[in-house]
Amino acid sequence: MKWFGRKAAGRDVARPVMGSPREGARLGEWPAAYAEQVREGYCLNPVAQRAVRLVAEAAAQAPVEASEPALAALVAERTGGQPLMETLAAQLLLHGNAFVQLLGDGAGGVAELFALRPERVTIETDANGWPVGYRYAVGSRVMRLPAEDAAGRPAVIHIRHFHPLDDHLGLGCLGAAMGAIAIHNAATRWNKGLLDNAARPSGALVYDPGDGSSLSAEQYARLKDEMALAYQGAGNAGRPMLLEGGLKWQAISMSPADMDFVGLKAAAAREIALAFGVPPMLMGLPGDNAYANYREANRALWRQAVVPLADNILGALAEGLRPWFADAVLRVAVDRVSVLGEERAAMWARIGSADFLSDEEKRRMLGVEA
Repeated sequence: MKWFGRKAAGRDVARPVMGSPREGARLGEWPAAYAEQVREGYCLNPVAQRAVRLVAEAAAQAPVEASEPALAALVAERTGGQPLMETLAAQLLLHGNAFVQLLGDGAGGVAELFALRPERVTIETDANGWPVGYRYAVGSRVMRLPAEDAAGRPAVIHIRHFHPLDDHLGLGCLGAAMGAIAIHNAATRWNKGLLDNAARPSGALVYDPGDGSSLSAEQYARLKDEMALAYQGAGNAGRPMLLEGGLKWQAISMSPADMDFVGLKAAAAREIALAFGVPPMLMGLPGDNAYANYREANRALWRQAVVPLADNILGALAEGLRPWFADAVLRVAVDRVSVLGEERAAMWARIGSADFLSDEEKRRMLGVEA
């Protein structure tokens, strides 16, 4: 039932799917457009890429409990050469939205679940603001996908993260991490620049002939070109300088430690890991002792990031597939997750030792069928 039938009346018919923050906005000097954020934040930043892959690959490996074997087989298939669950999890983390097209088998059933790239999808809404279709644009070609087929069954399943300021689009983690990613990338470029300049801070050539004269424009240009050609770069590190009369080298006593770029990069890396829900210890960051050991950190990763994300995806897929699979249920089989085995064993031992409970009550508490 549409409880808010008058909601958003008069809004634009088409709602483009955008990254977070929105296109056109500028936050400092880091990119605001989703495509630029992905290139700068995921493709070029090792911390963000590892954090996303750590969660997405774990979600793909999570054991799935399904009400029917055919339902489990659909979820276990690959889409575009990638595991479906891994693709959807990465899209939700980066973009905040995931769109799954239901491909028919020609006999009224579902043959495949295909993950669409979210930045290519535009949501079409009616006059009351309810989604009625989706536009999928690849270059100049635009394909329209209805929200429901002729039988009233879903043609596209939209999975999204919560967005407090949007009724239709989800909010990804990449936008929130872009500040820390920009700092981390800038520190990397700074260190690369130091290596390109013989891994030492710049100095100054001082012209002091003693008679108060100065270099001419031609002499200045020639000296600048010779410095760039013969003394800059890692290949010229340590080469002795031959200076003409009146020239002396004045080194500037500044080092990377003075600017504390190592600590700056480590702090930015922890913020990036925090944005994607990954314990910093699992990222191999030095000096971070927030967890007693890797076992606790790995358990926190599954409890706080992997299982909620996978259950969100599986629940949305099960709801969209119920017209084909009555009472469809998809969820993570937590009992079969090896990382959480100790928690499950402790609960079994605690409930098993409760003498005031009957066997039937113990089975219900443990979620075991009689």
